[in-house]
Amino acid sequence: MMKTAENTNWKIVSEIDLIYKTKVKSSQRPHITSSSYAYNLIKDCWDPGKIEFLEQFKVLLLNQSNKVLGIYEASSGGITATVVDIRLLFAAALKAGAVGIIVTHNHPSGRAFPSESDSSITKKITQAGELLDIKLLDHLIITNESYYSFADEGAL
Repeated sequence: MMKTAENTNWKIVSEIDLIYKTKVKSSQRPHITSSSYAYNLIKDCWDPGKIEFLEQFKVLLLNQSNKVLGIYEASSGGITATVVDIRLLFAAALKAGAVGIIVTHNHPSGRAFPSESDSSITKKITQAGELLDIKLLDHLIITNESYYSFADEGAL
């Protein structure tokens, strides 16, 4: 009877190091005070060649004072949709030490009104955030000319 070689490498485990590095002082970070301020900030960070071309989903990561820790591009898709992996979205939020997030995506059609799938993903993100103590403060649907705020419309 032949004995199989025992794997002795089982003791070797990959080490995971969570680090958030920033070169921006807290006093210099944008402070989100309204949906219109968040819209203008995120729109300025959007590639103008893509806002009317393909759908993208981005996340503003915020600290306890609603100051922006960073912007995470969660997904980039096609003309009519993009798929968001909520696990990766919250991995970024956790790594940055965010306590609040504002999610945002564009509608290349120019129509800033939520679809059924927009409402569904908002609900999922809200529920996941509740488990992790990371509050979804708003979901903005943006276009080149306007935006829709789930918070302002009472849809959160």
